[in-house]
Amino acid sequence: MGLDLRADPIELTAALVDIPSESRNEKRIADEIEAALRSQAPGFEVIRNGDAVLARTNLGRGSRVLLAGHIDTVPVADNLPSRYEGGELWGCGTSDMKSGDAVFLHLAATIAEPSHDITLVMYDCEEIESSANGLGRIERDLPDWLAADVAILGEPSGGYIEAGCQGTIRVVIRAAGTRAHSARSWLGDNAIHKLGAVLDRLSAYQPRNVDIDGCVYREGLSAVRIDGGIAGNVIPDAASVTVNFRFAPDRSVEAAVAHVREVFDGLDVTIELTDAAAGALPGLAKPAAAALVAAAGGQVRAKYGWTDVSRFAALGIPAVNYGPGDPNLAHKVDERVEVAAITATTDMLRRYLT
Repeated sequence: MGLDLRADPIELTAALVDIPSESRNEKRIADEIEAALRSQAPGFEVIRNGDAVLARTNLGRGSRVLLAGHIDTVPVADNLPSRYEGGELWGCGTSDMKSGDAVFLHLAATIAEPSHDITLVMYDCEEIESSANGLGRIERDLPDWLAADVAILGEPSGGYIEAGCQGTIRVVIRAAGTRAHSARSWLGDNAIHKLGAVLDRLSAYQPRNVDIDGCVYREGLSAVRIDGGIAGNVIPDAASVTVNFRFAPDRSVEAAVAHVREVFDGLDVTIELTDAAAGALPGLAKPAAAALVAAAGGQVRAKYGWTDVSRFAALGIPAVNYGPGDPNLAHKVDERVEVAAITATTDMLRRYLT
C-alpha cells in the first residue's frame, strides 16, 4: 500500500522501521519515500539522487529550513519487525533515526502554509565510511539543494536541540627502542616503558570547557589503543599508543593537532595524524537558528560527538541535531524510542515551521 505520510508519525516510524535499509541497501525505502512524497506532498519539487530523495518548496519565503535525515541503519540484530511495548517502539533504526525521518516526512505532507521554505533531504550511507555518505555526494552533485538559513538533522538528541558538534582527531604516538633478551634487559631500550611518560601526561591532562552561544563543549584527550611487544622474553623495540582528541568547535583541525603536539612536547616519541574531522560551531545567534531555539523553549545543549552538522557548518549554514531518539540507544540490540517523544518533536517543529 506504500507509506502514508499523513498518518500519525508514530505509525509512520513503525512503517519505516519495518523496511530493512542497512547501508548500501536503501533502494526499497528510497523508492517508497519518493513515491509517497510525489503523491502526498504536492507543494514540493521532488528529485532522486542515487538512493537519496530530495524535496523542496519554492514559495518565496524570507528564509529556508533544511530538514535532513539518513535513511540507512546499522546491520539488523534480530530486532525487526518493530513492536510496541510500554510506551516505546522497539526495532532497528527506531532511535537512529527513522523516528526523526518520520517526523520530517509527516510535516512535509501536512503543513500547508509554512512560514519558511522547506528543503527535505533523505539520504543514504551515513552509517558507514565518510566517502560513501550520500550527503557528501549531494554536496558534489547538487550543491544548490543544500542552500539554507538553518539545517536540522534528525539525529537522536533526546528531544534537546544539540547544537554544532565536536571535532575529532586521532594520532598514533610511537616510541622506539632497542631489542634485547629480557634476561639481559640492560642491553636493550624498552619502547613500552617510554610510553609511560605519554600515559602520565594523559592522566594529568585538564580538558577545557568552552561556552559557545550558551552551549558548553567539554574537550577530552584519551588513549584508545596500545600496541607493543614481541614475545614473553624480548625487550620490545617499538610500541605505540593511539590517542583521540575530541575538541570544541572553536578550534580548527590544525589548531587541535598543534595542541596535541604541545601536550607531548619534549618526549622521545613521534606523532602521526591518522584521522581528522572538523567540528561545527552552533551559530545559534543567527535569526533562523534563534527562532528554532525559542520554539524549543531554550532546551539546548552542546553536541558531544561528530555528526553531519559539520558538513553544513563548512558551508556556512548553522546546523543542529534535533530528533526524538535517545542517542544512548543508537545501534543497540534493544534500540527503541519513546512514542511520546515522537509526538513532542513533531509538535515543536510544527510550531517552528508555521
